[in-house]
Amino acid sequence: MGGSIAGGAAGRCAVADLVGAQALSAEDLGWQERALCAQTDPEAFFPEKGGSTREAKKVCRSCEVRAECLEYALEHDERFGIWGGLSERERRRIKREAG
Repeated sequence: MGGSIAGGAAGRCAVADLVGAQALSAEDLGWQERALCAQTDPEAFFPEKGGSTREAKKVCRSCEVRAECLEYALEHDERFGIWGGLSERERRRIKREAG
């Protein structure tokens, strides 16, 4: 993924720019300001198909807002990237099992 994500404002989650024009309050997305991915290369969270997710998941493991991130991804059906320490495939499995 190119500069469109990397060009985000400092202090925002690396994935925050993907939220786009959705009408979400600052309160709803406040967790993104505390996300460790805000201080990390965003491309690590959106690897090429078949690319390693290891570095992104390592960052997520020690992130204080991991649960909020995963909840957001599940609620908004995020289909790309690592959110809350899980890949799209892993999130799909959770949704299927919760079914």
